[in-house]
Amino acid sequence: MLTIGQLASYAGVTVRAVRHYHQVGLLPEPERDHSGYRTYGALAVVELTKIRTLADAGVPLSKVAELLEADEATFAEAVKEIDKSLRRELKRLQANRQQVARLAAGDSLVVPPEVVAYLDRLRELGVSDRMVEGERDGWILVAARWPDRIGEWMPEKFAQLEDPRMVRLYRVLGDVLEADSDDATLEEAADIMVELAEQADSRGELHNQDEAFDDMPFVELLDALVVEFAPQGERLLELMRERGWTGWTRLERTDNTR
Repeated sequence: MLTIGQLASYAGVTVRAVRHYHQVGLLPEPERDHSGYRTYGALAVVELTKIRTLADAGVPLSKVAELLEADEATFAEAVKEIDKSLRRELKRLQANRQQVARLAAGDSLVVPPEVVAYLDRLRELGVSDRMVEGERDGWILVAARWPDRIGEWMPEKFAQLEDPRMVRLYRVLGDVLEADSDDATLEEAADIMVELAEQADSRGELHNQDEAFDDMPFVELLDALVVEFAPQGERLLELMRERGWTGWTRLERTDNTR
């Protein structure tokens, strides 16, 4: 869990901005823990990043909450109106106008173009909307933390989709999210993940992971997103542990055997 300072740092805003978003009702303020501190989870980083992106694009804070909850058509229409308003602003606001005009592009609101293309590819492969949403939220966190690394990581992500097992995993996880799946579906997801992990381990890939993922607090934040996004995530992680693997973002062997 994150302090308010860590939350602000990961989302690229100031602590003062976080408190202001609390005050105006854009970002829910968590209850204090037993030590008297307020702590935040992964979804708070996702929501704060969305708010920051809209605010940076020139969207008035009075409109941000409406846009965050809007459907696609309403969102696009609102963006058009904002664009018209910015056209009347001084020349120094031209860059803001162009950014607002891009907001109607959907996922490009909060993730880089390479990630948008990846999400579109998942949809083409029949991955459920809910699963794509979860994948997008994960990339929101990654792009906020390592914005300059996305371009070099995405080719490998696309290459992984050439493996039918990876596509099957996405689809099974989508089934898990779309319905109250029984353990059989979760077991299949865990089995596929273990098979892919063991193959990667045999090639030495797990021992040569990008040094960015040595940032264990952030790795733990990404893992926490799995559970916060869907309660079935905790059961899936438990099944992985039963099979001798721990983690989600950074898979590692444990001493457990199936």
